[in-house]
Amino acid sequence: MKGDLKVVFTAMSKKLFYFREHISVFAFAQGVIPINPFMQFSYFLLDRVDRNEIRDANNRLIERVDELWVFGDISDGMIPEIILADRISKPIRYFSVVDSLDIIEISPRDIILEPEAKSLLEDTRMRELFQQAISYRTNPQIEGSDQ
Repeated sequence: MKGDLKVVFTAMSKKLFYFREHISVFAFAQGVIPINPFMQFSYFLLDRVDRNEIRDANNRLIERVDELWVFGDISDGMIPEIILADRISKPIRYFSVVDSLDIIEISPRDIILEPEAKSLLEDTRMRELFQQAISYRTNPQIEGSDQ
């Protein structure tokens, strides 16, 4: 490995659980070191550890990495991670996962929210924080449209 590689937290929905290794391979191919929550803690360690402890651990990791990379559709669990990264001035990049070999970077205006995430953003303050974090304030998906 080369000298000072960036370390990135690879945020993803549980719907991408089976792509977790592909996402880590992608990150290594981009010349960064991935911290992948589903590689670290599987899926909440088989629910043998309180989920809030896992979330807190993920947040501590986000505080220590160089960047947050967001993969796939945004879940309700990813929204607080994105807001945290923004609050502590971590660069955030977004990626679409087409399949295990096709991962492409996208603009924040192209993100898609999972239904549970849309419900979470019904809270006005949460929506405002999220809009600020993604640095794009007119995304119709965030405004509640089903487009």
